Amino acid sequence: MSGQSLTDRIAAAQHSMTGSAISKAVCKATTHEVSGPKKKHLDYLIHCTNELNVSIPHLADTLLERTTSNSWIVVFKALIATHHLMMYGSERLMQYLASRNTLFNLNNFLDKAALQGYNMSTFIRRYSRYLNEKSMSYRLAAVDFTKMKRGAEGVMRTMNTEKLIKTLPIIQNQLDALLDFQPNSNELTNGVINTAFMLLFKDSIRLFAAYNEGVINMLGKSTKHIINLV
Repeated sequence: MSGQSLTDRIAAAQHSMTGSAISKAVCKATTHEVSGPKKKHLDYLIHCTNELNVSIPHLADTLLERTTSNSWIVVFKALIATHHLMMYGSERLMQYLASRNTLFNLNNFLDKAALQGYNMSTFIRRYSRYLNEKSMSYRLAAVDFTKMKRGAEGVMRTMNTEKLIKTLPIIQNQLDALLDFQPNSNELTNGVINTAFMLLFKDSIRLFAAYNEGVINMLGKSTKHIINLV
């Protein structure tokens, strides 16, 4: 716990006293340490999303509450933890996040006090926009494009034309939001932004694959249509 601030330790102690294991885990995953959330805390939160007796709204709202902090480190790590649970947690969490009218409202976030605050605040605003778009994509398509079955018998390769026309722009919007993150190599200066970058990189590979398979499907249908006309 040597890297944790006094505020982190007090908050963790308060959650221990109130018996809120989820709040304590969220607090420990989003400390002021300049490193990505620890795996053991993320693993516990993933486990919680799969427990039927755990309140998903409480878990999600506890994470969202951490994004109201003034510290870029805490906010960034709360976004990372949310993204991690979107990727590896139960679909119940994604369904809840997508059902909310607003997810992250960080367009004006700026940490003026901390070292690296200005630079990292820019990436927090971009990252939050991507996670909002990821949530919106699920809301519109009722599927996480990074988790869908791929290949010849996959979702995008077997989708009908009408649904393809609606779905491809949704994937495109999510990709655009992801690519807007745009860090240079000299801006990947700490373990927090590096962790976010790796999660985004994994999403980008899966999104590109889904989009490409949709385009291949569309081209195949167009070719067949042209041949039939001839």
